[in-house]
Amino acid sequence: MSRALDILRSRFGYEQFRFQQRQIVDTLIAGRDALVLMPTGGGKSVCYQIPSIQRTGVGIIISPLIALMQDQVDALGQNGVSAAYLNSTQTAEQQRQIKQRLRAGDIDLLYVAPERAVGEDFLQLLEGCRIALFAIDEAHCVSQWGHDFRPDYQQLSRLHERFPEIPRVALTATADRRTLREIEQQLQLQQAENFIHSFDRPNIFYRISQGDNSRQRLWHFIDENHPGDAGIVYCLSRKKVDETAAWLRQQGRVALPYHAGLDKDTRAENQRSFLQQEGVIIVATIAFGMGIDKPDVRFVAHLSLPKNIEAYYQETGRAGRDGDPANAWMAYGLQDIISLRQMMAQSDADEQYKRVLYHKMEAMLGLCEQTGCRRQTLLGYFGESMDKPCGNCDNCVEPPQTWDATEAARMALSCVYRTGQRFGVNYVIDVLMGHARERILQNGHDRLSTFGIGNLDTNEWRSLFRQLIALGYLDSDIDNYGALKMTPSARPLLQGEQQLKLRKFHKAIKPAKLAASKVKPQLRNADAALFEALRLHRTELAQQQGVPPYVILHDKTLYAICDLRPDSIDHLAAIPGIGERKLDLYGEDLIRIVAQYPRPAVTDARSAETV
Repeated sequence: MSRALDILRSRFGYEQFRFQQRQIVDTLIAGRDALVLMPTGGGKSVCYQIPSIQRTGVGIIISPLIALMQDQVDALGQNGVSAAYLNSTQTAEQQRQIKQRLRAGDIDLLYVAPERAVGEDFLQLLEGCRIALFAIDEAHCVSQWGHDFRPDYQQLSRLHERFPEIPRVALTATADRRTLREIEQQLQLQQAENFIHSFDRPNIFYRISQGDNSRQRLWHFIDENHPGDAGIVYCLSRKKVDETAAWLRQQGRVALPYHAGLDKDTRAENQRSFLQQEGVIIVATIAFGMGIDKPDVRFVAHLSLPKNIEAYYQETGRAGRDGDPANAWMAYGLQDIISLRQMMAQSDADEQYKRVLYHKMEAMLGLCEQTGCRRQTLLGYFGESMDKPCGNCDNCVEPPQTWDATEAARMALSCVYRTGQRFGVNYVIDVLMGHARERILQNGHDRLSTFGIGNLDTNEWRSLFRQLIALGYLDSDIDNYGALKMTPSARPLLQGEQQLKLRKFHKAIKPAKLAASKVKPQLRNADAALFEALRLHRTELAQQQGVPPYVILHDKTLYAICDLRPDSIDHLAAIPGIGERKLDLYGEDLIRIVAQYPRPAVTDARSAETV
């Protein structure tokens, strides 16, 4: 690993690996396969970039988005790494030159889309090259149950069949147990070493509310917490995207729409503005975001309910990739639920697939409606436990109003049990409400003691069941038509040994309570002036080179420069994120700028002003 550490330090400017990076790098260097699940911002790219540089040959990186390829190649170039991509944006001559460099062994990493990677022409091209490894990024796209399904991903097993001796790594930030199994099966990675890191993103503050005036509450949130920050606002429809972007522009913000209804050039230009300019807000459908590497997105807001927890987790994960505090804010209403259910009902998918979508949406609603720690439930969905509440979500900071749901929950659990744990939510609710439907009569469930005992309305029962599922008292078996089954946790509650309080249904939260904690780092006055000077210099460099500013230097690196005030190249080299090439390119200018903003002498604590 000494060679790998040397590459990490000299090319990327970091002294030590994080999380499980070291073990993953070691596995790939040794020629073994790996399956990696690591949260957004956890450093997945380094896991295949360093082995690609160290091993003989070229690392072939399968990436689903052109923007991500360009971003990665730009960043690697800044670090002195020979990287390239092949995609549809290039001319025939540009592609010919890349292929020539590939055959000559002049490229350490080559990024391609999955459809190109499995094409016969490309496979024949690779047969004339030395290959270091195959890296399959955003591997959850292989799952037909996922929110980002890409059929071409299911053909990527051809790489292993054609090149069985080449190590492979599949990487994703979003996968439940079902998706992980499908990745293993579809990509023939049953023998791969698994590296499952925590899903937790502790720097993100989660806030979810239901109620009216969501757009006005969004502005209150942005104006209060992110007056100059870059962010993403997700909406369910294209029309809502266009209207929200226009409305935010009326409020004085640079806000750009992004959805599949816009022409290709407009989408590309809006995305480029978001990546390369400071403080831009993108308003988008789910068409935007996967693979976006921008580290300083300080907030992600949802003005519509996401279809499932996987989508919510991945979309909110685009905030705070740099590890600094960020906000995930959502406002949803009853119409969102109705719209999603209509979209599912009108889908041409088969009934099994519709059931999967429906139950994933119910799990998302359960997360919204629960009274306990958001993070605990979010992690629990992905099979990870957290012993204590996080203290960094709305429910932890401002506990919601609740009601004593003990008796209603016992009725619900008893009805699930007495109907044989073979039916879904709708059926059980019908029994509880005394609806003598034909199927209920045929099963004799109108004679059960739980028939007609419920004193809640349909929406209240649905909310209760969603919370029972979210809290782990019930499981919903997707493979068995959504049949509800009690878990061991339900027994104490059912037997009267435990009390249960749940969130009140349809309880709106006033806008004044919606502001999340400030996320701006605190800088002394002199440091704030230096930071702005460094940021301006970074922007000028980025514009000259046609790359996003964060490719030059991350905000965290600028903050570290402000804090440490390096006065020599050696001192500057100690700052994380500045490798040898960036020292050569930018070192002297950075030291010159630091010298122009001396830190005033502080005689006592009262003189140390902050902003």
